[in-house]
Amino acid sequence: MSDFEISASGFPLAANLLNSLRSDILNQKIKNGEKLLEQRICDEYKVSRTPVREAFIQLELEGLVENIPNRGAFAIGFSKQDIEDIFYLRKSYEIVAIKWAIERMSDEELESLNEAYEFMEFYTKRRDYQKILTINAKFHELIYKAAKSRILYQTLMKYHSYITPNKVMNDQMDEYLDSVLMEHKDIYESVANKDIEAGTAAIENHLDNLKKRYLELNP
Repeated sequence: MSDFEISASGFPLAANLLNSLRSDILNQKIKNGEKLLEQRICDEYKVSRTPVREAFIQLELEGLVENIPNRGAFAIGFSKQDIEDIFYLRKSYEIVAIKWAIERMSDEELESLNEAYEFMEFYTKRRDYQKILTINAKFHELIYKAAKSRILYQTLMKYHSYITPNKVMNDQMDEYLDSVLMEHKDIYESVANKDIEAGTAAIENHLDNLKKRYLELNP
């Protein structure tokens, strides 16, 4: 249908592995304190030890893994205070991004954002939660790119990856899907109308509600 249909397999293998391990740690599929066994990960993801070790190094830099000499790598995840801090910082950066995107977005980028919203609307009606997750990430990435700041883009992509709903929470998330759609509609319309005040209000409302939903689903 478009690039919004592309799965994670379209990304390099090392990036897929890193994203998968990060998501598993944040969603507690890999429990805090659990040892990360290289060979088991190699077998599961059909990769050599090199990308696994590279992923461990990156996750240690992100504070999600601790490498203990002579013992191995262990998942440590984020504390509740870490999550609070991430939401606060992400909200601050998202406000900057929406302002700059409204000022700097091209017509082609606005068309892509509109397409992302229409796909989100389509899959919300179908209650296809996993498709919505993919398109939601694309929607926000388009705004980050439109802000035309490499540093801001990299920062927000990292913060976005830290707060990722669990893909198995379909039933729990169902009651929120319509509200999530409306929040993205408000964001899109503010960009389309070049209304910075409305955009700031829309992104603040979305991030406040995202935090509330996330904490309810991850007590």
